[in-house]
Amino acid sequence: QVQLMESGGGLVQPGGSLRLSCAASGTIGNIDFMGWYRQAPGKERELVATSSPGGWTNYADSVKGRFTISRGNAKNTVYLQMNDLKHEDTAVYYCKADYLWKEYWGQGTQVTVSS
Repeated sequence: QVQLMESGGGLVQPGGSLRLSCAASGTIGNIDFMGWYRQAPGKERELVATSSPGGWTNYADSVKGRFTISRGNAKNTVYLQMNDLKHEDTAVYYCKADYLWKEYWGQGTQVTVSS
């Protein structure tokens, strides 16, 4: 069983920055893909960014050039640096991990972009 703990959400003004963190526990090995998804009110959950242990990354077009995903040295952590935040980035952000052919999700952290 894998537990994911997210942190770093909050309220920020347009153009501001936030850094989300997600740490996995309960594993005995390295996690495969880790990534971030988000869900805004009334919308479906969508991919924000994902990262492989080897450093391959993939981003939603809406965040390219503004967000950066990275893995920690322990490989069981993942970060999302969010710069130049916009109103439309407001959502609950979820961490997701793939481990031994199963998907695991965090509880989510709220990001609100508002002036």
